[in-house]
Amino acid sequence: MKLGLIAGNGRFPFLLLDAARAQGLAVTVAAIREETDPEMDRRAAADDSITVHWVSLGELSRLIEIFHKEGVQKAVMAGQVKHKQIFSSIRPDWRLAKLLLNLGTRSTDKLLGAVAKVLGDEGIELMSSTAFLEPLLAEEGVLTARGPDEEERKNIEYGLGVARAVAGFDIGQTVVVAAQACVAVEAMEGTDAAIERAGLLMRSLDGTGDGDGSTLERRLTVVKVAKPEQDMRFDVPVIGMATVETMIQAGASCLSVEAGRTLLFDRERLLERAGEAGIAIVASARGY
Repeated sequence: MKLGLIAGNGRFPFLLLDAARAQGLAVTVAAIREETDPEMDRRAAADDSITVHWVSLGELSRLIEIFHKEGVQKAVMAGQVKHKQIFSSIRPDWRLAKLLLNLGTRSTDKLLGAVAKVLGDEGIELMSSTAFLEPLLAEEGVLTARGPDEEERKNIEYGLGVARAVAGFDIGQTVVVAAQACVAVEAMEGTDAAIERAGLLMRSLDGTGDGDGSTLERRLTVVKVAKPEQDMRFDVPVIGMATVETMIQAGASCLSVEAGRTLLFDRERLLERAGEAGIAIVASARGY
């Protein structure tokens, strides 16, 4: 079988590529010009079982033509494509323009679900993006040496209610909480940017920027959930080193994710770094 890989940004596409090649699969990569790391070309140059074709976000017809030409009947999406790109200057081809016109709302699920349907109609099955990476899914339990303390547990409990409501509207999957109050909600900017914004807000409350002027508990808790009807073919929750580093800079002390529905990249290094910074990470089927 030849696997098609629609590659967005970050390390996700490379991890999936490695996993597919480990299973002996040839891979045709549709690298998104506005998102994918140029390293993808170097990977292909070193392995003749990898073919890379660069496409713009607006070129849905070309994507389909490439997969047909390469004999791809099964494909996966891996890596983030920034939602804000739908408001960029990218020009959609006729097929994508028609899809957008008929979409109604342009949420992530609606948009990617419609693309998946178009691919399916063309004989290209879109598989779960975790199909080759199940060992990277967070397992249930406390993942760091330190578990959440009582204050962080309260933040998680409150944050889960907010995060699930927001995720249910397909706005974002992450909220940042302090003292059982919502400090930031993820939207188009992404998880790390939402955490950074929460840290800046908390540091600005006393007007000096050092974060010492309030009697409220200032430690931030990050709660990330999957959507109520999470489609594992795309937009799967991911935590990597960048998220932990952003939490450290923002003053966040706890992270809650969902077991079995959140990918942890660079797991050992990530948990070690979190432990060094005193961050608790916990996962369960319902966030905690």
